[in-house]
Amino acid sequence: MSEEGARLTELAKRRGFFLQSSGAYGGVAGFYTYGPQGATLKDNLENAWRDRYVTREGHMEISAPDVMPEAVFEASGHLDGFDDMIVECPECGASHRADHVVEDNTSIEEAESFSTDRIAEIIEENDLVCPDCGTELADQPVEDFNLMFETNIGPGSSSPGYLRPETAQGIFVEFPQLSEYARNQLPFGVAQIGKAYRNEISPRKGLIRVREFTQAELEHFIDPEEDEPPIARVEDVTLPLYSVEQQQADDGDIQEVTVREALEEGILADEWVAFYLGLSKGWYERIGVDMDRFRFRQHLPGELAHYAADCWDAESELAGDWVEITGFAYRGDYDLKKHAAHSEEEFTVFKQYDEPVTVERPTVDPDMSVLGPEFGGDAGAVAEALEELVEREPDAFEDTEVTVEVDGDTYTVDTETAGYSVEEVTESGEHIRPHVVEPSFGVGRLVYTVLAHAYEEDEVDDEQRTYLSLPPEIAPTTVGVFPLMDKDGLGERARELAEELRGAGLEVTYDDSGAIGRRYRRQDEVGTPFCVTVDYETQEGNETQDAADADGTETVTVRERDTTTQKRVAVDDLAETLVALRDGDLSFDDL
Repeated sequence: MSEEGARLTELAKRRGFFLQSSGAYGGVAGFYTYGPQGATLKDNLENAWRDRYVTREGHMEISAPDVMPEAVFEASGHLDGFDDMIVECPECGASHRADHVVEDNTSIEEAESFSTDRIAEIIEENDLVCPDCGTELADQPVEDFNLMFETNIGPGSSSPGYLRPETAQGIFVEFPQLSEYARNQLPFGVAQIGKAYRNEISPRKGLIRVREFTQAELEHFIDPEEDEPPIARVEDVTLPLYSVEQQQADDGDIQEVTVREALEEGILADEWVAFYLGLSKGWYERIGVDMDRFRFRQHLPGELAHYAADCWDAESELAGDWVEITGFAYRGDYDLKKHAAHSEEEFTVFKQYDEPVTVERPTVDPDMSVLGPEFGGDAGAVAEALEELVEREPDAFEDTEVTVEVDGDTYTVDTETAGYSVEEVTESGEHIRPHVVEPSFGVGRLVYTVLAHAYEEDEVDDEQRTYLSLPPEIAPTTVGVFPLMDKDGLGERARELAEELRGAGLEVTYDDSGAIGRRYRRQDEVGTPFCVTVDYETQEGNETQDAADADGTETVTVRERDTTTQKRVAVDDLAETLVALRDGDLSFDDL
């Protein structure tokens, strides 16, 4: 682990951000428990995501089960193609992700895009060894390993199921009902924040590669022929783009271009993906991602998922490595088409025309009195294949015979027997299958990125200080409330103030233990942006008020974390002021 990673992991465990689960039993790789600070930080990030991608965009949100039946993943392709490359050490028996062995020990950055055979060749060419025991891995097979966690639904093994490897399928399988909720009006978006599970070969780097994690995903359903994104909203946003062309060039580098320039120059091919890159850039800044350690990287041809026409990753730099924190993909109609074929349900929406139109519609009316004797039990399947073919490829019926395939077997049918004809029909609309644009965020990786990018060290009053420069909206605690000393009524008044601030909806911690400087340091280290101190000046203002002096004002000291600047604020205005500071409606300099 890098020095930065070790430093952050130590702070995270000591201050309650995250720690390896089941430590009393030796721990389990790839599973982490979020402590009191981490759970709140994670919640705040999720709420900020929900505000940006659901509430402000007018989308809807669902919560689907973590376990789904096998049929869902047969349709989605996960059972056959959701693999990582594995290589096993012949000496110690440890299993390793083969592309990571290559990336960690060569100059190759995106080994995932290579085939298993090519990875095996690179391991042999570079004499790569087992990371655990140092045994040579040359001549060891590199194989695909499916990452799905399998289970059974109910007793016995008759109903196999799987822990979902992504939250997206929980949205896709419910599309027929969700489209009704959207009144069949495209475009519409469906979001979900929830757990996903992948049986990673070699979990590593804290929250970066784990076996249980949280995703925040949006599936935006669009009419590919008509729906266009509101590019004008983001066209002037500058994006740090690392395209395929730049990755493959000898001197390639990140290009800083606006959304509009990227589209005009062909760097970004799809306007919907461009829109979400532009929208997300501001959100990353909002939650505290360091823009000097951030880029959007285009997937290389070998990396592209089978469903994706184009895909870009948002990546953050962590200890010298670039880590994916979000994937932006144009999935086309792949998922809805697959689920429609496997479930025999309609995964379409009805698009109403402005006025009815008369069109010529190719159709078939198979003569079953001929197909039955000729094809026996396969006659029904042949008739269905003819009906599908006339919709997909009507030109196939121009000859005297037409050929269809059923379960790998070929059948030839006279066009006359197929009952092919072209009819004029009046239609009020048509059923269309939407395309999908998907921004998919890894919440745990965002937590790790925000913590790593917020980590700062400086010196205050000749003493070394560590602090997390977290945005107030994201910080686990908004304000720490202290009495200067827990005597002379200061502690009682500080506790009263803490309760009042909690009542105003603020995350508050109360602390009267140790010297005031130590208490400040504790809050700095967990990223608390503001501290309120009740002191004797507060008490004097309160006593003046009790004496009915019109000029008496009860005040407290408010300290800002990053600069350690302190200002006095009237108690009557304290809650309103802190809420405005947290929400970004007021800056500390303006106090």
